[in-house]
Amino acid sequence: MIVVAAALSAAIAIAAGAFGAHGAANAQAAEWLRTGGIYQLVHAVAVLALARLSIGSGPALALLAGSVLFAVTLYAMALGAPRWLGAVTPLGGVLMILGWLWAAWLLARAA
Repeated sequence: MIVVAAALSAAIAIAAGAFGAHGAANAQAAEWLRTGGIYQLVHAVAVLALARLSIGSGPALALLAGSVLFAVTLYAMALGAPRWLGAVTPLGGVLMILGWLWAAWLLARAA
């Protein structure tokens, strides 16, 4: 199921980027949509790659959850949500960092 979630996450990222490029209300909203889309798309692909490595689902789940939390808070602000929501965005970043460190640790142990 994690690969399905990653594929859906990639689709959402592309839609957000396209909306940012063609329909955002202002430059700041376009930048939030672009940044969220890039992070979400890159991490969706990373989750798909990690799934192929069979190192366990923990790091992939951390990457997916972190990228979605990071991106969704930016998307919400781009669509008019309060700016204090930006204080939540770094929590997604922390989850992504932890996911990468966890993956590195598991990959090093397997080598």
